[in-house]
Amino acid sequence: MSSSKPSSLGWSHTPTTATLLWMAVSLPLVAWDSGYVLLRPHSMPGGSLHWPLWVPYKLYGEIDHMYGFKQWNLHNGFTAAQGILNVAETVLYLGYLALWYFNGESPVRGARKAVSGRAGALAVLLGFSGAVMTVSKTVLYWLNEYFSDFDNIGHNEPLALIFLWIIPNGAWLVFPSILMVYNMGLEIIDGLAQASRVSPQVKKIE
Repeated sequence: MSSSKPSSLGWSHTPTTATLLWMAVSLPLVAWDSGYVLLRPHSMPGGSLHWPLWVPYKLYGEIDHMYGFKQWNLHNGFTAAQGILNVAETVLYLGYLALWYFNGESPVRGARKAVSGRAGALAVLLGFSGAVMTVSKTVLYWLNEYFSDFDNIGHNEPLALIFLWIIPNGAWLVFPSILMVYNMGLEIIDGLAQASRVSPQVKKIE
């Protein structure tokens, strides 16, 4: 989650421990996944880059054929397109972290930094946008399977599907939705509401 609060200087944003932990886990995993996808076929089994970094993808390519030779040989570009969006999403998250880290100030000694002003507003906007991308891409990936009659995962046994596909992919729906989309969305609304109370109203140009 993330938190916003009024301060002597106005609104400010402080990422919570849960948000920072999610970033610490998810960003390296997304980089690893994007590297595999965008470096195929060299990162696939038998490729020059497969060992040791992408060895686990041998199993995952058998679980999800979007990552395996089946769709690669069919020249299906969906996964690679998502890999490119992963890069854009990661840039947004890194921008969020950089704005918070380099522009934030600790309200009291030993407290976590809070970022305010335009830097804080931009940080929340980048974090929110990145999280919306994460959730949207994951929903799209699930819908692609549904409307393809589960062509790439329907061959799995139920337990394998649950533990090796549904739970890992579901994490990218649950955590960004709760930790960032919902909470940062509320922060944006609260910030705009606060600004509307203290700013003079400007007549719109008709």
